[in-house]
Amino acid sequence: MATKHDYTKDDIRQMVEKEHVNFLRLMFTDLFGTVKNVELPISQLDELLDNKIMFDGSSIEGFVRIEESDMYLFPDLSTWMTFPWSEEHGKIAGVICSVRKPNGEYFEGDPRNNLIRVLKDMEKAGFTSFNIGPEPEFFLFKMDENGNPTTKLNDSGSYFDRAPMDQGEDCRREIVLTLEKMGFDVEAAHHEVAPGQHEVDFKYANALETADNIQNFKIVVKTIAKRHGLYATFMPKPLSGINGSGMHMNMSLFHDKGNAFYDKNGELELSQDAYYFLGGLLKHAKAIAAIGDPTVNSYKRLVPGYEAPVYIAWSASNRSPLVRIPATRGLSTRLELRSGDPTANPYMFIAVLLESGLDGLRNKLQPMPETSRNIYKMDAEERSENEIESLPETLKDALNELAKDDVVKNALGERLLKGFNTAKHLEYDAYKLQVSEWERKQYMEHY
Repeated sequence: MATKHDYTKDDIRQMVEKEHVNFLRLMFTDLFGTVKNVELPISQLDELLDNKIMFDGSSIEGFVRIEESDMYLFPDLSTWMTFPWSEEHGKIAGVICSVRKPNGEYFEGDPRNNLIRVLKDMEKAGFTSFNIGPEPEFFLFKMDENGNPTTKLNDSGSYFDRAPMDQGEDCRREIVLTLEKMGFDVEAAHHEVAPGQHEVDFKYANALETADNIQNFKIVVKTIAKRHGLYATFMPKPLSGINGSGMHMNMSLFHDKGNAFYDKNGELELSQDAYYFLGGLLKHAKAIAAIGDPTVNSYKRLVPGYEAPVYIAWSASNRSPLVRIPATRGLSTRLELRSGDPTANPYMFIAVLLESGLDGLRNKLQPMPETSRNIYKMDAEERSENEIESLPETLKDALNELAKDDVVKNALGERLLKGFNTAKHLEYDAYKLQVSEWERKQYMEHY
């Protein structure tokens, strides 16, 4: 995780002077998980610290109508950082902001504000923290002479390969060093299964910090890759025939007595709360897919044969189901949801995971029995006998599931839900109009 601090305004002023900061980058996240920023000269520091920075909300897709466009950016000083690379005109400091209305109220269309709202539901239920450990994967591609990304991979390595096969090693190493300079506690970094694919895992943190960390992580990966002449993409399935990129989410719920998922006397040393939370995740898995796998391309990854989960089941002994229970116990007891990918808006994704689990706790939802067999080797009849359903096969299917799930819809709030639904239905409709090269090769000469 990136180290958080309770910075005061004076702390910020001292750091700006000590680190010779010339520009300020005010960051927030839009409906689709894209980091947006307003850049200011350092002369505007006092205006920023006094919450006086405005921007046009109508210019951000899915935010507001033009007649209610005036929005304010309130900095969360605990997220303050100086980026550890120099730009042409000096250093840049960044801070993550909350989008507020002119009257100072939280803007409901800000995904970060919405996660803060959902975390209050968790506190009302008697819990103190929802901890998340993400595992984001990405590809590194070569760029052409004009600096545009190609589909040429930078290596031919595979899982845990070392140089010379893993030619992205230097880039990945610099990504790790940069993250550590920014306060991240990097736990692992390695080549993934597919050529050109990499994973960097950083330590868990509470839900809000983790979502912030994912956004900063993406900025670092893309920035450092470009400095190595490479293009980093978090697209789930950029190439056919190889594994796609996922973002597994390891989660645990804490209360005053510690990890609420651990019980040394429970079955598999899991508490009843862990099973109820798991039951909620499984019940709402189809609707969660719309948020955790929010693009047309996401569903090219969720197919049998490439390690991504396809079926709604859980296990403590194999990796084919949707939810895995890693072997560690005590404070590290956790559930690992394996379906999501890095195109997910982390604030929205974590919000729906938490509300789904809380629904399981409120309604005492028991999960189906554990699946110890490799689900991919089961036929349809065996899966039916074991109560194993499938995840949605397309974005359209997932949106239809979302429309039927009040818990997941409520986790997003009315404004985010409306904007997301409208945009994603348009995205799928645009996709349907396209004719692929596969179709031309398959049909032109046959008909």
